Amino acid sequence: MGKPDSLTPKAIANRMKSKGLQKLRWYCQMCQKQCRDENGFKCHCMSESHHRQLLLAAEQPQQFVDSFSEEFRDGFLGLLRRRFGTERVHNNVAYNEYIRQRDHLHMNATRWETLTDFTKWLGREGLCKVEETPKGWYIRYIDRDPRAVLRQLQLKKKQRLDQEEETARYIEEQVRRGLAGKEQEGPVFTELSRENEERVTFDFNKGAGSSAVITSKISPLGPSALATLGPVASLKRKQSSQSSAVPKKKSALEEIMEIEMKSSRTAYWLQPEIIVKIITKKLGDKYYKKKGVVKEVIDGSTAVVKMMHSGDKLKLDQTHLETVIPAPGKRILILNGSYRGNEGTLESINEKAFSAAVVIETGPFKGHRVEGIQYEDLSKLA
Repeated sequence: MGKPDSLTPKAIANRMKSKGLQKLRWYCQMCQKQCRDENGFKCHCMSESHHRQLLLAAEQPQQFVDSFSEEFRDGFLGLLRRRFGTERVHNNVAYNEYIRQRDHLHMNATRWETLTDFTKWLGREGLCKVEETPKGWYIRYIDRDPRAVLRQLQLKKKQRLDQEEETARYIEEQVRRGLAGKEQEGPVFTELSRENEERVTFDFNKGAGSSAVITSKISPLGPSALATLGPVASLKRKQSSQSSAVPKKKSALEEIMEIEMKSSRTAYWLQPEIIVKIITKKLGDKYYKKKGVVKEVIDGSTAVVKMMHSGDKLKLDQTHLETVIPAPGKRILILNGSYRGNEGTLESINEKAFSAAVVIETGPFKGHRVEGIQYEDLSKLA
């Protein structure tokens, strides 16, 4: 029997099926082959090429799963950025847009079993803002591209300038309306004239009790004003003596150091790339008293911690964490107080006072040796 014509309804239907999406249960991710029906998928699973791919995957299964998961994440976030931007969208709508592509990577080959698990993971990693509603899960992509951040800052600056210009125009318009129909009054100049000119003389040769003597004629200042001249003179002498005792003006470096020393403490102490210890028992013995590295700080008091013994990532509040004090000679980061944000080297530890001595290595206080820094104000650097 010869080959059927390419224009027959059967041939056209076969081409349409090959171009469109097929059922997910008949797709082999390892071989990247889509079968049309159950019989074709069964024949593919019995083929020699499929068995070779399974043997390769059995040697390093975790590597294949991580590779597929990373590819699925990049493809999904790329479509979310291009298609929806930073708009709020339902996760099912975004997923349907993603699987509409014929060559997409299927979720059943990744480490996420459901779309809800993948959505929650995006929120924990800080890649998207996740919100649960009665209608389902909504996600919003977080664009951290430096160009996008710069563009947003420029837009905010332009809006602020436009608002200031609009306010200035409004004030000018109100002033113009208020002056409309009225003649602007100018300054009035008058001639200087003096009335009741009297002479006042002072005799300083007599005792301190009579420092001012008034002539027979009454001064326009009045007796009450002249009676205060004696105390005013003594007050001026006292002020001059006090001004001579004013200390020398401080240098710029001393002023900067004084400002830094007076800086108030903050309620948040978490910083990226420091080592912390979990002190809550709610997570079980697997994580209690275990150490991890702070990878990201959210809203000042929440941190994404990557555990050092298992590699797991946890989202914890700062009340569930404590700082780690290294051995002398190790590098640390000051988390609170006057020297917040400066790196240094731990020189010694005072166990009785629960404090340490640190040599600052960064910032304007580089080279200074600081004592009495509390344990909770410093932590070991990763």
